Amino acid sequence: MSAIRIASGGRIDRSRAINFRFDGQAYTGHPGDTLASALLANGVTLFGRSFKYHRPRGLLTAGVDEPNALVTVLRDSVREPNVPATTVELYEGLVAESQNRFPSLQFDVSAVNQFAGKFIGAGFYYKTFMGPEFGPLKGTRFWMLCEHFIRRAAGLGRAGLAPDKSRYQRMNAFCDVLVVGSGPAGLSAAAAAADQGANVMLAEIDSRFGGSANWSGETIDGTPASAWASEAVAQLAKRSNVRMLNRTSVWGYYDTNTIAALERVTDHKPMGASGEPRHRHWNIRAGSVVLATGAFERPIVFPGNDRPGVMLASGAMRYANEFGVRTGERIAIFTNNDTAYGAALALKRTGASIVAIVDVRRDASEKARHAASECSAELLTGYAVTATRGGKMLDGIEVQPFDGQRVSGAARKIDADCLLVSGGWSPAIHLASQAGSRPVWDETLQAFLPPQPTENWVGAGAFNGAFQTADAIAEGHAAGLAATGGTNARKLTPPMVEGFAGEPNPAPVFEIKGKGKGKAFVDFQHDVTADDVRLAYTEGFTSAEHLKRYTTLGMATDQGKTSNVPGMAIMAEATGKPIPEVGSTRFRPPFAPVSVGSLAAERFGDLKPERLTPMHDWHLEHGATMYSAGLWFRPMIYGAKGETVEQAYVREAKVVREGVGIVDVSTLGKIAVQGPDAGEFLDRVYTNMFSTLPVGKARYGLMLREDGFAFDDGTTWRLGETEFLMTTTTANAGKVMQQLEYFLDVVWPDLRVHVTSVTDQWAGAAIAGPLSRKVLEACVQGTKVDNDALPFMGIVHGTIDGVNVMICRLSFSGELAYEVYCGANEGTRVWEALMAAGKPFAIVPYGLEALGTLRIEKGHVTGAEIDGRTTARDLHLDWMLSKKKPFIGSAMMDREGLVDENRLQLVGIVPLDNRPINGGAHIVEQLHEDHPMNSIGHVTAMCYSPALGKYIALALVKGGKARRGTRAYVSDPLRKRFGPVEIVSHHFFDPDGSRMHG
Repeated sequence: MSAIRIASGGRIDRSRAINFRFDGQAYTGHPGDTLASALLANGVTLFGRSFKYHRPRGLLTAGVDEPNALVTVLRDSVREPNVPATTVELYEGLVAESQNRFPSLQFDVSAVNQFAGKFIGAGFYYKTFMGPEFGPLKGTRFWMLCEHFIRRAAGLGRAGLAPDKSRYQRMNAFCDVLVVGSGPAGLSAAAAAADQGANVMLAEIDSRFGGSANWSGETIDGTPASAWASEAVAQLAKRSNVRMLNRTSVWGYYDTNTIAALERVTDHKPMGASGEPRHRHWNIRAGSVVLATGAFERPIVFPGNDRPGVMLASGAMRYANEFGVRTGERIAIFTNNDTAYGAALALKRTGASIVAIVDVRRDASEKARHAASECSAELLTGYAVTATRGGKMLDGIEVQPFDGQRVSGAARKIDADCLLVSGGWSPAIHLASQAGSRPVWDETLQAFLPPQPTENWVGAGAFNGAFQTADAIAEGHAAGLAATGGTNARKLTPPMVEGFAGEPNPAPVFEIKGKGKGKAFVDFQHDVTADDVRLAYTEGFTSAEHLKRYTTLGMATDQGKTSNVPGMAIMAEATGKPIPEVGSTRFRPPFAPVSVGSLAAERFGDLKPERLTPMHDWHLEHGATMYSAGLWFRPMIYGAKGETVEQAYVREAKVVREGVGIVDVSTLGKIAVQGPDAGEFLDRVYTNMFSTLPVGKARYGLMLREDGFAFDDGTTWRLGETEFLMTTTTANAGKVMQQLEYFLDVVWPDLRVHVTSVTDQWAGAAIAGPLSRKVLEACVQGTKVDNDALPFMGIVHGTIDGVNVMICRLSFSGELAYEVYCGANEGTRVWEALMAAGKPFAIVPYGLEALGTLRIEKGHVTGAEIDGRTTARDLHLDWMLSKKKPFIGSAMMDREGLVDENRLQLVGIVPLDNRPINGGAHIVEQLHEDHPMNSIGHVTAMCYSPALGKYIALALVKGGKARRGTRAYVSDPLRKRFGPVEIVSHHFFDPDGSRMHG
C-alpha cells in the first residue's frame, strides 16, 4: 500500500502545515486532516495490532466505525486510549502512540500468538482455565498460574494514572425537532422542519456538516455535492430557530424522546488553547426526532482480509475526495454491489491505476460496466478474492471463479498494493433499536432496516435504505414535515443528481471460503474469524446473543458496526436458517464512546452527598473523627490525643456500660404514618402487631420483603389514635419509604393512610448507661422520667432548656437508655443541655464504633446481618412472626428453602487466640491456608469487647444454632488471618436484658 497526498482536491488547507508526533516520529499534516489521513499521506500504513493474535492492522474505514487503527492520545501526562485515529482531528502538537504492541509496532513479540491460532480460538478461556485441578501445582488451579500473564496481555490501550485536568460541562436542551445526522437527508429534514417554524437542533458526529455530500463526488442540481452541502449548512446557520452542533455524537435514545449526546468541544485544539470545556454533555428532550444517521459499509469475509492495504471502498473514496489522499498506486476492488464502482472512479481521478474490479455477481449492471470501462479496469464478474499476498503490506491478491456459493478453478494472481472491498451496507439503526425497536431484515438490501417506531421518531435517507442522494433529500424533506406535523407545506422538487451512485442491492454473499491458507476475519478488532462463528454453532451457541458472548463478536470498542451482519450471515449458513431467524443483537447505548468526565461534568472529586446532623459542628469542635454512614456524616470516635481508634471506642463503650454516654441518632429514618387506617396498615407492613399498641408506647418491629426475606427493623411509636412515628435504620430510610408508598399507591389504595418522611425534621440524641436516668432527671421539665412515669418502651413529652422534647425509653446498647427527640433547629441546644446535665456524672459522647461494640455485645442485628439474604429465623427473630395476621412476606417466608435448618444463621464467634478478625472473613471446619475451601459462613461484625475483655464477632454460619459450643476456624486469605474460633450464642452480654429493664 503506497498512499500519497495528491496535489489538489479535498477539503484540507495545503497552505498551512501542522506538526504532530506518532510513536515518537515527527510528521506534518494540514488543517482538515484526521490523524488517520495525515499518517496515510505520510506513507504510514501500519496503525496497530489486533487484540488476540497481534496481527498487523491498517486502516479499514475513515470514520467512527474503524476497528483497527486505535491509538492513545497524550495530552501532557493524561492518556486517552482506544481512540480511532479516523476520529482524531489534527492539531498543532498532537502526540499519539500505537497500542497493544511490544517493544514496537513494527516488531511485536506477541505476534507469536498467530502460530497458536488453533489453540486460542473462540471459547478457549472457558475450556482451558475452568478445567480440573492441575496436579503438579499442588492443588492450585491452572488458571491461578496463568492469570497474571493473561491479564497483562489482555486489553488494548493502557490507561494512565494522572488526573484529568480538563473541564467538562453538562447542558439541558429542549427542541421541537432533533435531527441526527447532517447528510443530504438530515440537511433537508432540518430545513423542512425549520420552514414550519419548529425549534430545530441538528447534531452531526463529524467535524463538518454535510455527511457523504462532502465527499461523494456527485453534483446536485448542477452544483458539486460539497458546495451544495456548504450552502445548505450556511442557510441553516442563518435561521434563529436552528441550533447546529457538529462534533456531536448522539449516543443514547431513552424513553419519552430523551436523547443523550456528547459534543467534543476542544478535542481538535491544543490543550489549554481556550477556556472552553473539553466535552459538553447534552440531555436533549425532543418533541420528535429525525434519524438520518446513514449507513456503514460492510467488508467481505475471505482469507487474508485483514492485511494492511485492505480497506472499505467508501473509506478510500473519502480519503481521496475529502482529505486528498490516494490510498494506493495499483488498486483492486472486490465487491458484491454497484457502490464500489463510484470509489473506483474517485480513485482513478486521483491518478491511481485501477488494475481490476472483482465482482462476485455474474451480471454487473450496465452502469457498473460503464464505470469500469471509464477506469480502464479489468472487470472480473463471477470472480471472488480468495487470498491476499504480502507481509505487513499488501502486494497482491488471488482471485478464482465464483458461482455464488463456492470458488473453483485455478487461482489467478493480480499485483495490487491496495484492495478496496464493499460487501453491502448496514443502515445505522442503533438509536432506533435503543428506542425499543427490533430491526427488520430486508432481502433486497441484505440488511437490517428499522421497524415501525415505538417512540416519536421518523427515519430518512440511508437509515431507511434510501441510498440514492435524490431519494435521501426527498425523504429528508418529508421526514422534516412529518416531524412537525406539517401537511400544507411546499413540496420538495426532487433535485437533479448526477455522478455515479449505484444502488447497493448486493448479492447475498458475505463470506468467500478460499482454498488457500489464511484466516478469514469477521470482527477485526477482537480477532473473531469465520471459523470461530462456526465453532460457536458446533458448541451450541447459535442465538445472536450467545454467539456474541461466546466469540466476543461485536463486543469491541466499535461494537460490531462492520462485523455484526457478516457474523449473523455465517451463523445463518451454519444453521441452515435465513438471517432473520438467526436475528441480530440489540444495540445498546452508547453508540460511540462517551467520556466519563462528560457524564460527571462538574460533579467530580468527593461527590458523595454530605448530609449533616444538626449537631455536626458540635461534634467537630469536640474532636470527633467523622465518617460516612450511608448518606450521612457521623462521629466515628471522639479520640483523645495519642489514642488509636480501638482504644477510643473501647474507652467510650466502657463508660456507657459503667456510667453514661450520649450518641447522635438524628440519622435514623423517621416516617410519620397518619390516618384512620394507620394501625391496620402497620399490621400489614410489620411481622408483628401494631394496631393494639397503646397511645404513648413504642414497639420494636420487623419488616420482610415480599419474598419472605428480612428487610428492615426499627421501632414505631404511637403518638395518637391515628398517628404513629416509624423509625428505620439509617441506610434503609429511603427504601422503607419507597415500599410504604408503593403498597399504599398500588396494592392497598383503599387504606386511609398518609406517610411523610420527617427524618430531617427531628434531631435525636440517645443517652445510655446505668446513670442515664439521673441525667434526664437533672434537665427534663414538665414530666417525670422514673420507672413508673416512663417504663420500658414508654413515651413522655416535656422540655429541656425550654425546648419541647419527646422522650422514648428504648435501648440499642442493652443498657438503660432513652432517645430524646426535638425539632432539628434546636438539636444542638438540647444536646448541649444534656451534656451539661451529665457533667456531674462524667457523661461522654460516643461514636459509631462504640455504638457498634455495644450492639455486638448484645447481639443486635444491623444491615450487616439483614443483608437481603437472611430471614427472621436466621436472625432468631421468629418470635416476631405473628400467627394471627397476614403481613408482607408471610405468604413466602415458609418456603422449603427458607426454613432449612442448614441455612446461614446468626451466631457469636470468639477467636481463641484473642486476635482481631475482619468482617467478611470466612468460617471453615477444616483449615487449609494454602488452598482455602469449604466455607460454612462468614463474619459480619467484630470488635474488642470491654465488657468481656476479649475480641468477639457476629457471624452467619450454616446450621449455626446447632453449632453453638463447637469449634471452627477463621480463614481470611486476603489478609493472611487464620486461627481457631469458638461458636457461641450471639448474646454475649446480659442475655436476659435485665440491665435495660432496670
